[in-house]
Amino acid sequence: MDVCVVGTGYVGLVTGTCLSYLGRNVICVDIDERKINMLLEGKSPIYEPGLDQLIQMGITRGNLRFSTNLADSVRASEIIFIAVGTPPQASGKADLSYVKAVAQAIGRSLDGERRRVVVNKSTVPIGSGNWVEMLVREGLNENPVYTEKLAKSSATQTSNTSNTSTSTQGGAGGSISRKLNGARPDQFFLVASNPEFLREGAAISDTFYPDRIVIGATDSYATERLRALYTPIIEQNFSVPPSAPRPAGLSAVPVVTTDLASAEMIKYAANAFLATKISFANEIANICERVGADIKEVVRGFGLDSRIGPKFLNAGVGWGGSCFGKDVSALIDIAREYGYEPALLKSAVDVNKKQRLIPVQKLQEVLKIIKGKTIGLLGLAFKPETDDLRDAPALEIARQLIEMGARVKAYDPIANEACKAQNPDLKLEYSDDIIALSEDCDALVIVTEWEEFQHLDLEKIGQEMNSRILIDGRNILSKAIVEAAGFTYRGIGR
Repeated sequence: MDVCVVGTGYVGLVTGTCLSYLGRNVICVDIDERKINMLLEGKSPIYEPGLDQLIQMGITRGNLRFSTNLADSVRASEIIFIAVGTPPQASGKADLSYVKAVAQAIGRSLDGERRRVVVNKSTVPIGSGNWVEMLVREGLNENPVYTEKLAKSSATQTSNTSNTSTSTQGGAGGSISRKLNGARPDQFFLVASNPEFLREGAAISDTFYPDRIVIGATDSYATERLRALYTPIIEQNFSVPPSAPRPAGLSAVPVVTTDLASAEMIKYAANAFLATKISFANEIANICERVGADIKEVVRGFGLDSRIGPKFLNAGVGWGGSCFGKDVSALIDIAREYGYEPALLKSAVDVNKKQRLIPVQKLQEVLKIIKGKTIGLLGLAFKPETDDLRDAPALEIARQLIEMGARVKAYDPIANEACKAQNPDLKLEYSDDIIALSEDCDALVIVTEWEEFQHLDLEKIGQEMNSRILIDGRNILSKAIVEAAGFTYRGIGR
């Protein structure tokens, strides 16, 4: 099966690479020549564990290619994924300009040699499936192959009409429909929705072993082709890649087939619920601090309830990344567009915003004066196993501390260079390791829960610091162990 993936960000690159591993012929397309050149050399432009190896494997096999030529890639493919970014605007609306440009370009590129399925993989507002279909049609109307077929069909229809005495009322409408079959847009393409549910840092495993595959379409042909595409994943009958072992007991993956709008809503609902769950845990954590309870114990107790579950209940400095904030804001905007005020979703966002400043408040409680103090941040990426800094809490904490007159140092196992490149005006001092970070610090703040930070040499770190103060923004350390090393410890909700 021939596949084109437009966009080589997290979703597009991981999806295309994993499909090539399953034996599909994949072309990944991007307008960024730098990224394509890196990929042609077998190097991933993003950090994702195990991705480089799979890319090199696909290139070696010859069924994973990279290109900047969208038109040729579309014509070489049967299934075309749109996986470009939909960043948030200031209003919260998703910016769909990239989706629009790609959809129209796909329409201009179709050759009518076979029926294509155009798949929305990008997270898009409800109703975007119909909108993308309209955009592809707009491009199709500028497509010389289509307009030529349309002209021939119209000429044939006119000739047949002039040679018959059939009234134009009655059977003529059906005749026209039959004669235009060869030039109907749905003979050139169909649109489907196939939302992604990938976690950065675990995207390969999430692709091969998803909780479910969601397919939204209005035509059974599109549904059948996507089912066929994903058959190895659905049936779990592929050989396991070294970097992503199959979970024990997994023998099949459920498929949810539905309409376009419902598929789009499933994606938003999933992310909104997870974001709300985190904000709920943080709300409870803030109450725990005031009444003398420990959020770690509280979560352990109520998370065992099978109706709730323990996942996404880790209190801390709040969620970040490219999905939660963007998708919840977009869903709020969609609701308001239809005259509904989603109070619960708005509260989830408000709680998350306030949560990011709690480490700063704790530093004030312990240090009293922030101005002139040196603060070390352990972690910059919004989560471990990625170098993604989009909406990362660490950046907001750093800016607040710098504005208050502090000297701010930072160390991240992966994201230092990305942070330097993306935030040249941020007056951060970057350290190469934890010990270098600790030198002359008046306090340390754990912002990202990297495995490395869960095993700190507290005695050695403390010797480098001006004062032994540690703010555990992710609750990953034992308060007793930290205090036994002579530190003042402050967690979240503890």
